[in-house]
Order: sequence, then structure tokens, then C-alpha cells
Amino acid sequence: MNRPLSPLQLEQALAAALRELLGQVAWLKGAEVTPVAPPAGFDLLASLPLVDGSRAALCVECKSELRPSLFGPLAGRNFSPAGKFKVVVRVLALPWVSPRIADLCTEHGWSWFDLAGNHRLDVPGWLRLQRAGKAPVHKSPRPTANLSTPEAGRVVRALLLPDNAGMRWTQREILNHCRPNVSLGLVNKVVRHLRDEAFIEESEDGFHLSDPLKLLLAWRDVYRFDRHERRGYFTLLQGKKLQKALAGLDSQNGGLAVYASFSAAEFQAPHVRQPKTWLYVRQQDLAKFEELVEAKPVDSGENMVVMIPEDEGVFYLGDGGMMGENRLACTNLVQTYVDLWHSGGRGQEAAEALLEQRLKPEWKAKGLKL
Repeated sequence: MNRPLSPLQLEQALAAALRELLGQVAWLKGAEVTPVAPPAGFDLLASLPLVDGSRAALCVECKSELRPSLFGPLAGRNFSPAGKFKVVVRVLALPWVSPRIADLCTEHGWSWFDLAGNHRLDVPGWLRLQRAGKAPVHKSPRPTANLSTPEAGRVVRALLLPDNAGMRWTQREILNHCRPNVSLGLVNKVVRHLRDEAFIEESEDGFHLSDPLKLLLAWRDVYRFDRHERRGYFTLLQGKKLQKALAGLDSQNGGLAVYASFSAAEFQAPHVRQPKTWLYVRQQDLAKFEELVEAKPVDSGENMVVMIPEDEGVFYLGDGGMMGENRLACTNLVQTYVDLWHSGGRGQEAAEALLEQRLKPEWKAKGLKL
């Protein structure tokens, strides 16, 4: 990656990038991109001729870096460029625009572009240019925490669980939901990262979840389903006999075995039917599982999928996991969603059904905005 640019170099590079983007539009002749002197309130003005003879203004705010948590104060600003313009569009320009910043721009009616070539320039009714997915060409800020780690996953599960969604937390309170193997220092790092990304909001009495859907999607996209060891089993037990045998496993190992993925979804939001039973079982409980369920490991023809979890955070249930008596519990709704998304087959379809039927309504019932 290139070395950081000075403020003047950055503004010049962003102006050149915008000229290049606008130059790709065949009918857009005579577009001008010029620096704007203080106190205009923005840095670049792009004047675009429209086909009816009028002009549109792109008022560009250039920044070397912007954390999502700082977008709120910027979002409400309105620019009034000198001149006569039919349409005025607010635009954010950065060396690199993260997916989170791009989402916030879209939500607040801003356009955006970066030096990597990613952009969304929208002049309503006249022009839309869009491209995403290109890697940064300049060094981007390192995240405070890595959400793909098992320890960070424990914090995210606790925050997203609908039972907890309306809570105001302190870091010590959330630590109690993440034990064992999570330190207060780790909780602090994750909380700072979630605040920087505008997934949570802080107040005098603690912090609370503010954007559950976007946090779920961010965690889903970095979630490492492949870290769970997967084994295939075959059993002759079916229906109520199998359910009863699995309930025995639950009672003997203290609740550290659960229905997972498609099988959990069959109880939580039935949508996709498939013939296999999906479970999380700890390594030390496999022998007990094989005995109670009369299951044999197989290389093919499995009718049970047993996942040995990398981290026991998958067993964090809340009230939503216990949905009936005399049967094994289910993973919580959030865990079921991310597992389904990565399970293959029609897993993503089932995950979307779970999101629409259970997660969104329960978040809304707790007063969260989606």
C-alpha cells in the first residue's frame, strides 16, 4: 500500500479520482471538479451539466479517515454551494470507504467514493454510478478488535440475543455473559470497536445495542464456521425415540449439547426440511453421545451431523434455546442464523426465514430500530 498522503495531496488525488469517474459517462460533457475555499463547509465542488440544461452540484467532504461512530454529526449537514443548481448531492470521499461507512452513507442519503475505485454517486433522477469490492490502495485504519475470534463472538452473541436486546450494559455485566476464557480487557477492546463502528451507543449509564441487523451481518460475514470439526454419524433411531435419546445426553452433560443449524431452525422457524439431525457436541461427550443415540461414525450415508465446537460459546442459549420439554435445547437464534448461513444446501434461505420470522420481530419488540 502507498504511504499516507498530506491533506493537500489527498484532496488533489480525490479530485482526480472524481474527474475520472465522471469522465466515464459518455453524455456528461463539461463536468467540472474544483477545490472550494473556506468557509464553504466542504472541500470539492463538482458541477455537472444535466440533459435539460440545468446543473447538479456534488458537494464533496474529503477526509483522510472517518470512524462510523463519527458519521452521525456529519450526516445532518446540508451544503449550499454558490451558484444555481437544480440538484445538490452530499458526497463523502476517503482514501478507502469501508462497507460500514458505505451503508451509513446510503442510509443518510449521501453519495461516496474512494481512491480504490469504489463508489456510489447518485444524482436522483439523473445519474447513478456504483461499484464496490476493490481493495484499499492506501493504508486503512486497523480495527480495534477482530470479530472473527471466538472471544469476540461471545460478546456479540450476548449483545444480539433478543432476550438481552433492550439492556443497557456495563463492561463488567457483559463479561458475566461471556465466561469463561474472556477477560475484561478483551471485552473493552470489542466494545470500543463496536462503538467505533456505530453498532452500539454509549451513555452515562452504560451502552446499548443500536444497530442489531448490521452487527449480525458483520459478524456473519467474518464468522468461521469451518473452525468447528464436523463428523458424520448414522443411527437407526428416528422421531421420538431419537429425540428422547438426545434429551438424555442433555441431562447427563449439563446442557453442553444442542440442536444446531437446520435442526435448530426446525424448532425455531420451520422453513427448509432436510433429513439430517444437526448437533453441537463437545469432544469429551462424543462417547456418551454414541452410546445413548446408538450412533456409528460413517464416511458416507450419514443421517446425523455432529459438530465439535471450537469454542463453547455456541452453548450460550438464553431463554430462546429452551423451546420445549423432554428434548435437547437449540442454539440461540443468533447462533442458528450464522450457522445456517454457512451450512450449505438451502442454509441461506433458511437463515433468511429465521431472520424475518424471529430475529427482526423480537428485536423490534424490544424497541430496537432496524
